[in-house]
Amino acid sequence: MGGHVSDLMMLQLRLLGPPDVTIDGQPAPAELLWRKHLALLAYLALSPRRARTRDHLVGLLWGDKAEASARHSLREAIRVLRQGLAADAIEAEGQLVRLTIDAMELDTDEFAAREARGACAEAIALVAGEFMEGFGVPGASAFEDWLTAMRTEWRGRVTRAQAGAATAALRAGRLDDARRMASRALVAEPLSDIAVQTAMQAEVLAGDPAAALQLFETFTRRAQESGATPAVETAALATRIRDRRAPTRPPRARGQESWTRRAPLVGREAALGRLLDLWDSVRAGGGAAVATVDGDLGLGKTRVIEEVVGRATLTGGTVARALAVRGDREEQGGGVLGLARGGLLDAPGIAGASQTVLGVLASRLAEWGDRFPGAQAEPGMSLSAAFREVVLSAVDEQPLLLVVDEAHWLDDESLQTLLALVRDVRAKPLFLLLSTMPNATFPILDDLRRAIGGAVQGATVVLEPLGEPELRTLAAWALPAYSADDLDRVTRRVARDSAGIPLLAIELLHAITLGLEPGESGSVWPAPARTLSQTLPTDLPDSVVAAVRVGFRGLTPTAQRVLAGMAVLPDRVTEPAIGQAVELPVESVRPALDELEWQRWITADARGYTFVARIVRDIVGRDMLTAGQRRRIADAAGITAT
Repeated sequence: MGGHVSDLMMLQLRLLGPPDVTIDGQPAPAELLWRKHLALLAYLALSPRRARTRDHLVGLLWGDKAEASARHSLREAIRVLRQGLAADAIEAEGQLVRLTIDAMELDTDEFAAREARGACAEAIALVAGEFMEGFGVPGASAFEDWLTAMRTEWRGRVTRAQAGAATAALRAGRLDDARRMASRALVAEPLSDIAVQTAMQAEVLAGDPAAALQLFETFTRRAQESGATPAVETAALATRIRDRRAPTRPPRARGQESWTRRAPLVGREAALGRLLDLWDSVRAGGGAAVATVDGDLGLGKTRVIEEVVGRATLTGGTVARALAVRGDREEQGGGVLGLARGGLLDAPGIAGASQTVLGVLASRLAEWGDRFPGAQAEPGMSLSAAFREVVLSAVDEQPLLLVVDEAHWLDDESLQTLLALVRDVRAKPLFLLLSTMPNATFPILDDLRRAIGGAVQGATVVLEPLGEPELRTLAAWALPAYSADDLDRVTRRVARDSAGIPLLAIELLHAITLGLEPGESGSVWPAPARTLSQTLPTDLPDSVVAAVRVGFRGLTPTAQRVLAGMAVLPDRVTEPAIGQAVELPVESVRPALDELEWQRWITADARGYTFVARIVRDIVGRDMLTAGQRRRIADAAGITAT
């Protein structure tokens, strides 16, 4: 028989926490775990080539003894290791002492391997505490110095991994995980800029910018007390948060339910990651990009876009966003003007455009006229040409994200302008992001899709219904007190009645938390070979309609009134128009709109508000209102009831 005895055994050494040694899965002999014996084993395992000289080891662990006594102690320690492991586990010929076990697992090695492949969360799972927590060798000052240095090194590595895991969770839309991991990293390293940046981003994306700024203030104070200052990137992030305009969690009235329809992003992690990779490439100088998010009603196109927009604003980009509705097809140039109103005015570089170019937009939009009062349009210059020049000026200074939600409703002039723009700015930091219905076929929109991968880098992201594993994740989030069997039962019912459509699944889960018990389904829906958009507005399971009713009743009375009014009004409507229709002052309408936007009933761009999904609009308009109520709202708004 060949080979070493030590080759036949498996030594497992756990050092990221209280030290633990197992041999072939069994606890190591007690004598091997004596302080200096364990110290010698751990030190050799972590040494280059797992070897050290006798003189070095003597000075490390027995420096307080006379030479002869110290060398005798080293020989005795080697004997104990051989006895506890294997006779040939330690080579000690001449001056060199070497650990020769091939089959050895160290949690530190596994941590490094997981960290190297970007699996930071998996690396953190190995950590049970501080490096060799609770361990020490009194009298061995050299070893104690090494232990202190190792603890400092591993504390930093673990903190970086925690921040990396938090960042990965943030990119995947798992905000609760990101907040928790970033918080742990800050506890471990209170002066870590990357940890506080991640924690701040998670709080903002969760709708609490005040908490993010409080984190920054605490971090700044702590840094100053230590004679340091926050990194430039951290201070810049705080500034962007202060300047950011986005839905914020509204204050909850006494007695108002605490459940939120802002569910975690489930089943869309890959889609979000692909889009964020493109944005990162654009920011890093990789040239322009185009992406489409395709999906039927209720599959979460708007939610995915919101996640990208949120991260773009926090990473130093300018975002201009427009939401197209059915009526926009007839308003030539309306989409371009929507983008100009939807954030392009905030781009620092637009001031570099000529006054004649700026004059075209200033003549069409009051806010541009206020910003550039002296700008005069060049006779004959088209809106398309002016928009192109302004965008080129903007991207010369800062990356720009242009977003059009429901782009299949854009007018042809705006689509043509965007197509020409994409072809003109291949080397510039511009990202054009569109959401579309998969069956929308307009020639110019098709040309834009074909540009992806040809004229410009990009991606087509197709959203599909959620499967039962993803729905079960949502059920576990919504119903944390449910047993595994109960979650399985609820998941089956939600899968049946929602057809895997996230919007409907969340409505059903919300209603279940408030006491709705879904009944038995009479048939499978949507009907075979038909999409959800083809089944509306009448062919919905009773449980879905009941769930929307339950959610509607959970809103504050003013929010119910505003949402009912919006179901009668045109697709996109302004605050004054809503106030007129529901006979409320704008000051009362605004908090209700904030509540509805936060709870994802509605979405908005600079031109007004609209329902996140036509499914909900149809149910509210049809089932929450009588014919008389619809007529009174229409009369107050000065429109014809439908």
